[in-house]
Amino acid sequence: MKKAGRTELALRVILLLAGLTVAHLGVTLFLESELGSDTFNVLVQGLFRALPWPAWMTHGRVHLLVCLLIVLVLLAAARGYVRIGTVLCMALGGPIIDLWTLPLAPLFPDSLALPWRLLALVLGCVILAFGMTIVIQSDLGAGPNDLVAVALSGKSGKPFGVVRVAVDACFALAGWTLGGLAGLGTLVCAGLVGPCAQVFLPVSGRIRDYFLKFRGD
Repeated sequence: MKKAGRTELALRVILLLAGLTVAHLGVTLFLESELGSDTFNVLVQGLFRALPWPAWMTHGRVHLLVCLLIVLVLLAAARGYVRIGTVLCMALGGPIIDLWTLPLAPLFPDSLALPWRLLALVLGCVILAFGMTIVIQSDLGAGPNDLVAVALSGKSGKPFGVVRVAVDACFALAGWTLGGLAGLGTLVCAGLVGPCAQVFLPVSGRIRDYFLKFRGD
């Protein structure tokens, strides 16, 4: 691989990692608000509760299994969307959330008033949407649950924001039907993340283009 090619790949990986870090700051705020799980985890929780898993299975392991299943389906139906970034998102998402939780958890005592929790929820959704679009615009692939909306949008030609809302609604409805817990936060996430991502996509594209000017070709 030429030096310019290696430099561009390194810059794209940096972009993806930055996007992951920002997105999971949003996820952590969302979780710490304790107003309901995000749509994908409603699905995971529903599957975890509804199916007769062996005793050693946990929510996190079911989460990983569902992600792997999504990747396998996408490899069969839309192979070009699964890239190295998908693997990085799967491997690093949990640890990044743990890192953000250390400084943020003390800011959310049990006595925290509802308006502050709502503010954290909304900010979390907006930040999640922005970070997610940076990951997408790195062109190295997105997380498995995000790729569902990305692939459907690309295949159908429909706006990403609209497709994301529909996918989130399907995740939440399926999970709730299976016994997952949905709350106010779930509804806000389903209705807010997609439209915000639609707004942020061109902004993140310009950030990517500016950043890649330093690739040295």
